[in-house]
Formats: sequence, C-alpha cells, structure tokens
Amino acid sequence: MSDSKQLISNQCNFTSVKPAMMELPYPELQVTGQNLKYANLLTMDYCGGVSEMTAITQYINHESRMSGQRCALAKVLLGIAMAEMIHLQKLAELIWMLGGSVDFVARQQNGQQRMWTPSSVKTSDNIEKMIQQDIEGERGAIQQYKMHMQMIQDIHVNRVLHRIIQDEEYHIMLLQAAVKMC
Repeated sequence: MSDSKQLISNQCNFTSVKPAMMELPYPELQVTGQNLKYANLLTMDYCGGVSEMTAITQYINHESRMSGQRCALAKVLLGIAMAEMIHLQKLAELIWMLGGSVDFVARQQNGQQRMWTPSSVKTSDNIEKMIQQDIEGERGAIQQYKMHMQMIQDIHVNRVLHRIIQDEEYHIMLLQAAVKMC
C-alpha cells in the first residue's frame, strides 16, 4: 500500500455479540387451530408500522450510524436487533401455523393491506435521540402485543407473545441504561 493511501478501519468487532434476550425459554410454537383473523393480527406485529421488521431495520440503521464512534453502544443495538430477528421468525411460524401468509403485507382488521416499507423507521444523526426513538418503538410494540393478546383467544399464541414482551421490556431497560452512556 502506498504512503499516500490511508487504511480506514472500523475498530468495532461484532463477532462476540449475541441476541439481547431474557434468559427464559420460549414456549413451544403451537396453535389451538388455524385462525386467519389471528394470523392477520400477527402480520401487523411481523411487518406493520410498529413491527419486528421495522425494529430490526431501525436498530441496524442506528447501530451502523454509531459503530465508528460508540462501539459499546453499537454492540447493544446489534444484540437487540438479533433478538428482534428471533421474534420475527417466531411470528412468521405462528402466522403460517394459523393459516396466514408470511410476506411483507400487514393485513388490518378493516380488510386493508399495507406492504411493509421503511417509512416507519425513525432515524436521526443524534445518538441520544436514536436511543429515545428505539425506546419509543419498544413501548409501542409492547402496547400493540398486549392489545393483540386481548383479541387472540389462543393460549399458545398468547404465551409466545407474552414471552416476546418480556424481551421488549428487557430492551427498554438496556436502552435506558444506554442513554446514560451518551
């Protein structure tokens, strides 16, 4: 390499990052029976405006924006994104088991369908604001999961949603601690 070229490197090494999750098992994925209404509700959690798809994209964007400056914080966000990917996979399997379609379409109760887009992802150049956006996203997800649990009368599905909520609450705790790192 010539002297005139400078080596640019990101010193943040992500190889040791693991999903940021509660150390509790997930319930077995099963359903009482096929139910398209329940499957459609879960599509909103899968790829609606407030969804695992949106959360993953937002966390990866935020992690990428700060990995050069705040390595420890970027690792926390990547760990949370990895947990959200596990949630996405579990929701996909439940949707399929309930007889629904696993794609990028959120099927609302009024019959409308909305294709997932990154328009719901919140971005900022301010690290503290990014974390606040992530906290707001987690709170919105918890609220939506609780609302869906009231609408879904399948104990097996609700057990999985409850377990996902436990991770989301853990993420809020991690993010609130991260705000103090700013």
